[in-house]
This record gives sequence, structure tokens and C-alpha cells, in this order.
Amino acid sequence: MHSIRNQQRDTRRVILSGLSRATAQAILLAGVLAAFVCTAKSACAEESSAEIARQWNRFRGPSGSGVVQADLPTEWDDEKNLAWKTELPGRGSSSPVIWNGRVYLTAYTGYGFDLESPGDREALQLHVLCYGLDTGQPIWDCVIKPSAEEQEYGKRLGEHGYASPTPCVDDSGVYAFFGPSGLVAVSLDGEMRWQRTLGTKTAGFGAAASPILYDELVIQNASIESGTLYALEKSSGEVRWQADQIERAWTTPTIVSLGERDELVVNQKDAILGFDPSSGERLWRCDAIEDYVVPCVVVNDGMLYCSGGRSSKTFVIRPGGRGDVSESHLVWEQSRGANVTTPVVVNGHVFWSHDKSIALCLDVATGQEVFRERLPTRSRVYASIVSDGKHLFLTTRDSGVLVIDAAGEYRELAINRLGDEGEQFNATPAIAADRLLLRSDRTLYCVKKETPIL
Repeated sequence: MHSIRNQQRDTRRVILSGLSRATAQAILLAGVLAAFVCTAKSACAEESSAEIARQWNRFRGPSGSGVVQADLPTEWDDEKNLAWKTELPGRGSSSPVIWNGRVYLTAYTGYGFDLESPGDREALQLHVLCYGLDTGQPIWDCVIKPSAEEQEYGKRLGEHGYASPTPCVDDSGVYAFFGPSGLVAVSLDGEMRWQRTLGTKTAGFGAAASPILYDELVIQNASIESGTLYALEKSSGEVRWQADQIERAWTTPTIVSLGERDELVVNQKDAILGFDPSSGERLWRCDAIEDYVVPCVVVNDGMLYCSGGRSSKTFVIRPGGRGDVSESHLVWEQSRGANVTTPVVVNGHVFWSHDKSIALCLDVATGQEVFRERLPTRSRVYASIVSDGKHLFLTTRDSGVLVIDAAGEYRELAINRLGDEGEQFNATPAIAADRLLLRSDRTLYCVKKETPIL
């Protein structure tokens, strides 16, 4: 290796000796600048990656993938690797989101905790909550008046309650959706900025689709409430555009970047749809699941992974088409998937924490089933799987969090339980700054590796 470096240096000297001094100096300076730019780009990339790892600003984190690189523990309980826990003022199934060292989530109080005696519906209140990421201490609670069109409490709605959609957040504020009570914008100081009704129809288990952010817009699928996809100005709540005839879709939209342009993808009954996120123009359609749809579309290596329906099918398609792309852009389809939960795509595999209490894995290239294993519960699973790139975290409703390898072979590492026996975990976890945040119907937990005592 030493002799090769010497030869390269000698060759460089011979080349430069045949040039004028000014030209040679210019070449050397260009090389130094190139090296500096390369180093700076590498440093920026590392800084950008680190910044992404500290933020989890929407349902299932950056880009909705459910995956960030982090150093998380694989074992914990009410004492081991538990950084803190905070009792919540109310109930809900929304996931926590994280922005600049703060945790945001939603809840409801006053009504609808007990099926036999739900209480007075006039006492119902909705909440957007803020906590410190390092301590779990409450910072503020923004109380929101619900719509008179909110559903009466019943068995199906009781599975999740009145605060199921996950908020999204950036430097402009926090945006939360409450179904018939509308989309609200709250400042980072906890002050209500605006509230917009996007329809008041209701169905079954209640609202589910979460808002996402795109440039200066907040985008909300209100298929259940009005059959409409909305893009609103973050600053004012005014509607920039809307797309109608969004059918039976509880799913959160997804943004896919295609280099010079972006596409907004929505999975609905009978079709996957592609839109221009700036204008709402419908770009393409791919025939797909002939049933209602709940899971999000997941983007990985330029492909769209789309699952859903009671028969739990999965379609993988390429974005970027125009018109009907049902034949031209379909990569593979498989009669495996999930009805409610969204997968992660990591290490060449697609993984689900299936709502029918199954850990499911498909090969990313072919769609062939790799494994299918029973989870440690007989209850329905509503939380979607998340990953730190090495492990998969599968949250059951009543039997803890199962941790398995993120690999093409099923290997169970731990089953971790928190809280009281009666607590229910419906919310998808969040990952940020090497912390795993878990939300039950009563408590917010922060799991983190303990710092060893030297």
C-alpha cells in the first residue's frame, strides 16, 4: 500500500511539472477544495441524519416509514431501562410525535371511559398535549371544544375513543385532527391558532387518518368525514385545494420524492391514487384493494408498498406514472398483508405486526412469505410496527412489546411489559434520540438504555 501511494504521488508530480506554476497551483487548489467540499458534504449528511434521528414529527416518523437508526434497548420493564413515565390527563390512541426536545400527543376527557356509564357527552373535551422529552414533565395542555356532531360513545368507538389520529409538528406549530371536530392548529406555546371543520360524517371506530405536512401545507384525508382530501394553508387554515371522491379510506397520505417533483399517494377502496401535492391534480390511478383501506402507503427504494382490506392484500407499484397505471406500474401483488396496521420495509423484507396477532414477513423483491408467527396475545393488534434498523418492535394491546430481529428469519429477543394489567396499548410507538416512546390509554412511557455507572 505504501509503494502504491508513492507511485501515485510521483505520477502527480510528473504531471504537474509539465504545466505552468500558476496552472499547477490552480489544479492543487481545486483538489484541496474538492476534498473540503466532499468532507463538508459528508459532515452535512451525518448532521442531517442525526437531526432526522432526533425528530419524529408525524405518524410513523420521517416519511411515514416507521424506521430510523437508533440505539434502543431490547429489554425493559417498570424499572429497567425506563427513563420516565407520565400519567396522562385523559385517554386516546394517537401516537406521540417529537420535535426539538418536546413530545406532542392528543387525548380526550370528561366522557366515554366506561361503556356501562359513559357519562354526560356535554362534558367531553379534546386536548393537544405537550411534554418534555428528557423528563416527561407536562409543559402545556390546549383544550379544544368538540363538535356537537361527535359520535355517541359505544362499543366500537370505545376501542379507540375520540383522540385516535396522530398529530404532526414542525417549527410552525402542531396540527391535530379530531374527525367531526375538525383540524386544529396550535402554536408551539400551546395557543389555539385556528380550527377548521372538514366534514361531520362518522363511521364505526371513529376517525383514524392523521395529518401530514408538505411545504406550507397541512394535508388531511377526510374520506370518512366528507369523502374529500384537503390541503390547507398552515398559516391560516384556508383551503388551498381539495380532491373529492376519496372512498372508504382511513389511511394517512404519503409523500414520495421523484427527484425534481413529489407525488402525494393515497390508498383507498378499489385504487391507489397519485396527486400533485401542490395543486391537488390527480396524476395516476392503480387498481388495487376492493375494500376499505386503513394502512399507510410505505415508500422504500422508489417503490410503494400498499396493503389493506379484510382479505389483507398487498400491492407494490412504481410511482411516477400518468393515467391508469394498473398494468404498467404494478411490480407484484400478494394475498398477504394487514387490514389495519402499516408495515415497515427494512433489510430486504416487509414486516407487519398484523392486526390478527401475527408477525408476518415477506421478501421485498418477490412478495413471497418468509415467516408467519403468532404474537403473544389473542387480542386484536392496532399499533403498527416500528424499527431502529436492527430490531422490530411489535406492540400488542395487552401483552407487552415483542422485540424480534429485523431479519429474514424469525428470532424473538424479548417480550417487555409496562404498567398495570388493565392498560391498553393501541398507539404506534415513536423513536427519537435513542428513545422509544410508548403510549397506553393512561400513560406515556419513555424507554432508553440506562447509562452505566463507571
